[in-house]
Amino acid sequence: MTKLITFNELRRIKDNLPTGSMQHIADKLNVNVETVRNYFGGTNYEKGGAVGFHVEQGPDGGVVTLDDTTILDLATEMITKSGELV
Repeated sequence: MTKLITFNELRRIKDNLPTGSMQHIADKLNVNVETVRNYFGGTNYEKGGAVGFHVEQGPDGGVVTLDDTTILDLATEMITKSGELV
């Protein structure tokens, strides 16, 4: 499922993840942790894969189109369970 989100909102979600969450998401999805980091705006494509992350310039960091929300859904669930606010 495709989702539109601002880049800054995506970064806020990343910043609110509990310690070790990126590795946990990577392990759960059987992908490299750099692929998860790329999902949140990283650019290490030598070690991590592409993730269907498309940015259009604009206010609030621009608009990001995510082709698949699986990583975002897991991240949001982890934040909710940890009691952090996004």
